[in-house]
Amino acid sequence: MQLGAFSVSLAVKDIKASVAFYEKLGFTPHVGDLSQNWQVMKNGDAVIGLFQGMFEKNSLTFNPGWNQDAQAVAPFTDVREIQQQLKETGVEFLAEADLDTTGAASFVVVDPDGNPVIVDQHV
Repeated sequence: MQLGAFSVSLAVKDIKASVAFYEKLGFTPHVGDLSQNWQVMKNGDAVIGLFQGMFEKNSLTFNPGWNQDAQAVAPFTDVREIQQQLKETGVEFLAEADLDTTGAASFVVVDPDGNPVIVDQHV
């Protein structure tokens, strides 16, 4: 099972303060929109997403169909196929992708310690 690009999504209180802090750690803005309170930053292959007011908790995020530079890759395992494989193993879902669609979709599961895991396909 290929989950795609990996990043940590942080629920931040002040997007501008968080961006400034992570820039001091060597991260640079990659994609995002500060006017919408989100910014994805990179330092080498390390990717973090900063999200103000969008998530309750910090989360692990995987993006099927993307590499660490948010560029489309092919072939890749569709998010709906990953969801189906996980369902067959008994994983419970907090949110599910619509199986009757194609393209962009996502699902959310929670690990045994309460950490949300978002699988978010953009292609």
